[in-house]
Amino acid sequence: MTPNADPPIPPEITGAELDRDVRAQLSSLSKETATAVAAHLVAAGQLIDEDPEQAWAHAVAARRRAARIGVVREAAGLTAYRSGRYADALAELRTARRLTGSSVHLPVMADAERGLGRPDRALELASGPEASTLDRAGRIELLIVAAGARHDLGQPEAAVVTLQVPELRAKGQAPWLARLRFAYAEALEAVGRHEEAARWHELAREADPDGLAGITPEVDADDVLVVDLLEDGDAEDDHNDPVGRRPQ
Repeated sequence: MTPNADPPIPPEITGAELDRDVRAQLSSLSKETATAVAAHLVAAGQLIDEDPEQAWAHAVAARRRAARIGVVREAAGLTAYRSGRYADALAELRTARRLTGSSVHLPVMADAERGLGRPDRALELASGPEASTLDRAGRIELLIVAAGARHDLGQPEAAVVTLQVPELRAKGQAPWLARLRFAYAEALEAVGRHEEAARWHELAREADPDGLAGITPEVDADDVLVVDLLEDGDAEDDHNDPVGRRPQ
């Protein structure tokens, strides 16, 4: 593919697969442009797990046609994050926040700061006023990132304390609860509290019987799971679809 050339759209993608609310955001574009942007967004969403580089290329193609639409900049930010372009991810998600007024991607932005070797900035985002605008799942994701930043700073005990929140003992089952408990278990492991860690690992599995949280023995404690807004403009309080996590 030559520079600035669009990646080919898979023949099975029409753009109509995009969520109705997201397609509505493209209504200011011409019909031809809106269809192309929608198709690139769908391709980016489908490829973000298996081929982040190609997903990024599709998001860039959409941005080239619709740079002033928030969901397009969100897609560019998420695919940049997944492909390890942390500076690009921050730039795109900051722009998306200005366009949409939403801070839903604050956990991803904070984790991108960690990816750039700036855990202090991640902690600043986690403690800033915008953090209070997140729903419960988003606040938990940001908390997990903050604990990871403490670990980056060589403060494993502080990481444990960061995750000692009332939600740890919430009743029921939810991916956010499983991820919180898993992160806490891994933080306990890091400070040598192995028996407690084993208990919280088990509680994490109990909170996620359907495997929606993406928890495996290989997943690191401070991995951040982010919300795929290529298909839905609003995060659900008790369920986030994992589309990316920063490698440690």
